[in-house]
Amino acid sequence: MHRPLVVQKFGGSSVANADRIRRVARRIARERSAGSDLVIVVSAMGDTTDELLTLAHAITDEPDARELDMLLATGEHQSATLVSMALHALGVDAISLTGPQAGITTDGRYGRARIANVEPRRIRAEIERGNVVIVAGFQGQSAADADRAEITTLGRGGSDTTAVALAAALRADRCQIFTDVRGIYTADPRLVPAARQLPVIGYEEMLELAHQGAQVMQVRAVELGWVNDVVIEVLSSFEDAPGTLIREDPFVEQRNKVRGLAHDRNVAKVTLVDVPDRPGVARAVFEPLAEAGINVDMIVQNVGHGGATDMSFTVPRAELGKAKKVLESLVRELGARELTTDASVAKVSIVGAGLHNAPGYAARMFGALADAGVNIEMISTSEVRITCMIAEDELSTALAALHGAFELTRPDPVDVTATGLSAG
Repeated sequence: MHRPLVVQKFGGSSVANADRIRRVARRIARERSAGSDLVIVVSAMGDTTDELLTLAHAITDEPDARELDMLLATGEHQSATLVSMALHALGVDAISLTGPQAGITTDGRYGRARIANVEPRRIRAEIERGNVVIVAGFQGQSAADADRAEITTLGRGGSDTTAVALAAALRADRCQIFTDVRGIYTADPRLVPAARQLPVIGYEEMLELAHQGAQVMQVRAVELGWVNDVVIEVLSSFEDAPGTLIREDPFVEQRNKVRGLAHDRNVAKVTLVDVPDRPGVARAVFEPLAEAGINVDMIVQNVGHGGATDMSFTVPRAELGKAKKVLESLVRELGARELTTDASVAKVSIVGAGLHNAPGYAARMFGALADAGVNIEMISTSEVRITCMIAEDELSTALAALHGAFELTRPDPVDVTATGLSAG
């Protein structure tokens, strides 16, 4: 008889202290007694990663990248061993493994490694022995050759990526991401009380929501799920309630085109005023930013007048200081009049498959913001989203106006709640 194999991931808030770890262990034991083989991926407890980073920077302003990854990986090691101990206390056979022990190899970049391969031989052997396997998320090793292997970490939210990668490699029946919210909502329920939980969302839409600031799922984890056709279920670790499925969405044509709203406060606007309007200027601006590792998002260049133009773009707020340092010398070299910056802005996006081919959505978005008295500073679009930059203090007003304008409180016309997947 086939025993279902389930991969479950528990985030930092789910394992933040001993009580919560015991609660997670009881939930795992319940799933185990229902007849499933289990691979559990855990994040570091609570704010452990941030505390370790603070500690490292208290020692030195520039911690060595290798040593920093060695340090940060210990956070997940703690969680994995403690969850395993909690299961032992309940009489459940379990074993904790590091990312490298679980067979995860990466491309070797410290701090932001990407998973290169998963060879889960050890995991399969432990399952055969009757163990629940607890894997430390967020990490792997840089090479299959043990003599040259280094521990590397996957960046923020990397435990989500670990879970989806293991689910793909193990051909798991389910991949469940347990977090501190019930699932994916039409907007952030802390800012929009009328926000509605979605029973299903497509990979492409989830990817854009994550890209545009929705914190529930890590972008690379959604990409991995999409590429490997892993259905991901997002659930609350604090209550037994139905979650949200991230998967190919067969009913996308029959639904409201706008599936959800995303927002991002971690953004700053940079403007080069009166830049000479000639070929090569954009390269002269953006090449040095790329070399400094600064991620540029929205870009707007005005039509040139009198041989000069204004060029505006956004960078992550945390990188504004670095961007100013790169650009200040450039302003003089290019002959621009001045460099201005604004960190009191935010992005708000409407997201939905097929938006690009559906007339009227942009006009409705701009109209709703205008009626709410919200000024739009910049606009960018893709196949599945329209994003506006606005003043940060108008964010709540903008989200409420858009949620109402696109009737996101209304349930989908297609009943997709009968998914056949249990909520764990």
